[in-house]
Amino acid sequence: MFDLGWTELLVIGIVALIVVGPKDLPVLFRNVGRFVGKARGMAREFSSAMNEAADQAGVNEIKKGLNAAANPVGSAMDSVNEAARDVAKSLDPTKFDPDSETGKLAAERAEQAKKIQATAARSAAERKAKEAADALVKAEAAEAALNTESKT
Repeated sequence: MFDLGWTELLVIGIVALIVVGPKDLPVLFRNVGRFVGKARGMAREFSSAMNEAADQAGVNEIKKGLNAAANPVGSAMDSVNEAARDVAKSLDPTKFDPDSETGKLAAERAEQAKKIQATAARSAAERKAKEAADALVKAEAAEAALNTESKT
């Protein structure tokens, strides 16, 4: 609609500062902001009303029909994509029957994943314990070396 760059906004700001004055400038900007907000709200309301009227008149269905006639390959691909989404929704792992073969496999995989996580946690804890023991041994050795140096 209007193309205002930073330089134009700077010029408008300087002119507003000179004409209105620094004392009344915040009030002016607040009122301009309110006006712009109301204008945007009215434009949004008008746009949504026009879209709703177009939906009620069936313009979107006519548009889809024209697009399908103009580009049959694209409309066929849209149908294929929609079918793929439907298949993906039906294969949602949270919707499997637990008594089915797939449900049993999912349960087995979940158990295996828990075992792997437990093994990894156990080995991490053992590694940390070993590192702590090694650090303790090094600290004791350093303390013993300090004690022998202080005696001499």
